[in-house]
Amino acid sequence: MAAGSSTKTSVYAALLGNVLVAVTKIGAAAWTGSSAMTSEAVHSLVDTTNEILLLYGYRRAARPPDESHPLGYGRELYFWSFIVALLIFALGAGVSLFQGILHVAAPEPIEDPIVSFVVLGLSFLFEGGSWLIALRRFRSDAERFGYYQAFVRSKDPPAFMVLLEDSAALLGIAIAAAATAAAVWLDQPVWDGVGSILIGLLLATASVALARESKSLLIGEPADPELARSILEVARRSPGVLRANGLLTVQLSPAEVVVALSIEFADDKRADDIEQCVVSIETEIRRRHPSVAALFIKPQTDARYRAARARRFG
Repeated sequence: MAAGSSTKTSVYAALLGNVLVAVTKIGAAAWTGSSAMTSEAVHSLVDTTNEILLLYGYRRAARPPDESHPLGYGRELYFWSFIVALLIFALGAGVSLFQGILHVAAPEPIEDPIVSFVVLGLSFLFEGGSWLIALRRFRSDAERFGYYQAFVRSKDPPAFMVLLEDSAALLGIAIAAAATAAAVWLDQPVWDGVGSILIGLLLATASVALARESKSLLIGEPADPELARSILEVARRSPGVLRANGLLTVQLSPAEVVVALSIEFADDKRADDIEQCVVSIETEIRRRHPSVAALFIKPQTDARYRAARARRFG
């Protein structure tokens, strides 16, 4: 719950920062006619829409289970995260590349470049504040696994989406500033269009990475290996259990997991004894891991478990 709360805080911070940045960039783009600034304005508008969609995804995912969705609506967050990745590609990258190509083909001088530099400086401050909040949320996992592995292992798309969006935004601001400076100081307006193209390529790269991770979660990733090991250890230590054969896990949402556990019970156990063992195991697992939303325990010999696993996975 605390992790989810801190992730929401980073999304709200990113939303506030993007609204402020979008307003200033739109004004500057209209005033100066800069292609790179226009791309940055579109970028900030897309990011603002993204944060709204992520917050909407949180709200939809929080609905309780019902008869039509017995395991709940947790994956709605993964669905809206995937939509966000597509929007970055279709709108952010697409518009930036289109603007850049137009201005490379027909370059126009930038009016009042000082306005662009002031706005880009303010935007960097706004985005930087949001980026620091997102980094603080993500840093604990990054220190354990490294940033790339933390990104791949994360089950909470908004946590890495906000950080990656803000990182792309800061890089985009730097590109826009460099392109504007080159266009003005070298008296070559074509650099303005080049900057817009570079921003489009940056957004396309970010969107592909986000879409890949969101799609993997939407399809169904296993839970963290540490959680699986802990559940197996609980089962092995339980009275009446001869062997904990293995388990399957599926991540439903950042805070919800489905677990199917195969256990071989001692031969002298009667049906009611096995039932009591199952209740005891389930109680202990839920006590240690409240994120387990559904737990299915199947009495099964090790040989039959291995045969079933071979049939499923080859």
